[in-house]
Amino acid sequence: MQLSLTSRREVDPTVAGSERSVRTDRKVVACIGSSSTAGKGQAFDWIGELSRRTRNSGFRFVNFGVGGDLAYNALQRLQDVVACRPDKVVIWVGSNDVLARVSSKAKRFYQLTKHLPVEPTLEWFRVNIEAIACRLQNEASSTAAFCSLPPIGEDPDSTDPFQSEVNQLLEKYSAIIKDVTLRKDVGYIPLHEAMLAQIHISPRRALTSFRFLSLYRDALRTLILRRSPDEVARMNGWLFHTDGVHLNSRGGMIAADLIQEFIDR
Repeated sequence: MQLSLTSRREVDPTVAGSERSVRTDRKVVACIGSSSTAGKGQAFDWIGELSRRTRNSGFRFVNFGVGGDLAYNALQRLQDVVACRPDKVVIWVGSNDVLARVSSKAKRFYQLTKHLPVEPTLEWFRVNIEAIACRLQNEASSTAAFCSLPPIGEDPDSTDPFQSEVNQLLEKYSAIIKDVTLRKDVGYIPLHEAMLAQIHISPRRALTSFRFLSLYRDALRTLILRRSPDEVARMNGWLFHTDGVHLNSRGGMIAADLIQEFIDR
């Protein structure tokens, strides 16, 4: 979903290489998104979770998650997804689009590192999501599904200005995703709705600001100190997240189970 220690393209090494041009007897599930899809550092590896399930032995998962990507960046990399000739495509992108709206630091970072051609807006997000849906329909003989955006922070009724704006924007961006899937007749995975229902049962703390330092600190905790995302979550006091942005195993398993339903269809 968001930031990781690296922003390079991550692909499952077991399927990189010959997978792009040679099909096996296993169906291919391509997953494109940001660091929540890459599953590195403090982000729960839901793709790894799905690939280890016995019921998915007939599938080969290809990870096209890149830390920090907005919907625009996912669109630019879509040719890689099409090239692996997927049977199913999972698209989980948009949280960084939201963070770019609420944090001037995040926006400047994305503009610099992700080479955004225009100001990130709600309308531009819709254009990119529609373009992803159309290109997959026109260029890939696959079934695609978009995930709505999981909560950032864990206080859905917060009066804190930052958390409140994040909550409102996540609703709007997820509504756009749902609208595009309905109009383009592609799949919809209600991640936002499912996680929000669980958070309402056990609301925790609000995310009151966006700080790169804390995100990279937590990435170092997992990559250098070998702390698990769940250990980092306990250190930081989150229930579904590791850092308020990335999901731990509790939040990640909600995502994995919902995506499993799409794979099973």
